[in-house]
Amino acid sequence: QVQLVESGGGLVQPGGSLRLSCTASGSISGILSIAWYRAAPGNARERDLVAEVRSNGFSKIVPAVKGRFTISRGNDNNTVVIQMNDLAVEDTGTYYCWALKEGAEYWGQGTQVIVSS
Repeated sequence: QVQLVESGGGLVQPGGSLRLSCTASGSISGILSIAWYRAAPGNARERDLVAEVRSNGFSKIVPAVKGRFTISRGNDNNTVVIQMNDLAVEDTGTYYCWALKEGAEYWGQGTQVIVSS
C-alpha cells in the first residue's frame, strides 16, 4: 500500500505562486510514476493530468500549464513537488497526487488551490 499526502494549497491572487508537495509513504519501493491531477470546482470525479514524473527520470507538463508549472522529485525520492507560478483563475481546483505501482493506482485526498483577486 502506498499513502499519499498533499500539502501546500491555499488562496492566491492571479499572478501569484504556490508550491504543492506530495509525500509518499508505506510501500514506496517500485513506484513507477507520481503525478498531479486537477479537478475543477464541483467536479471532483473528473481529474485532468497536470504534470507527471517517472522513476526513470521522464517528466511531463501538460501544455495548459507549461512554462508556468514545474515538477520535481525530492532527494529522498518519496516527495514530488509542483511549483506553480503565474497562477490564473482557471488554475483553481483541487489538486490530487497520484501514484502508480505494480499496476495499482493510489490517490491522495487532494489539496485545494483557489486563485482569486
